[in-house]
Amino acid sequence: AHLVESGGGLVQPGESLILSCTVSPRIKNIPVMAWYRQGGGESRELVAQITTGGMTDYRGSAKGRFTISRDNVKDKVYLQMNSLEPEDTAVYYCFADDDEPVWGQGTQVIVSS
Repeated sequence: AHLVESGGGLVQPGESLILSCTVSPRIKNIPVMAWYRQGGGESRELVAQITTGGMTDYRGSAKGRFTISRDNVKDKVYLQMNSLEPEDTAVYYCFADDDEPVWGQGTQVIVSS
């Protein structure tokens, strides 16, 4: 699989942002898709993951604010992020738990006033 993220940018605290990950060739048979993030000087951490059947799992501060979804027709995974905080500033990576793990190149999210 090949992953390309988009949708990052600079937003103010409290605003929303949606990240997209385009999967090629197809997402349908990839059991688990996930979003990770890595802030400055920190290790990469799991934000949210979703199975082929739509089961989701959220970690830490993502619970209640972020929503992960996947479109098995458009071959995309999304991360809707609401009520963003400066602590959400990080590079966000799309991840595919395929036959072998695959990472996207990352998209930068900056939350600052």
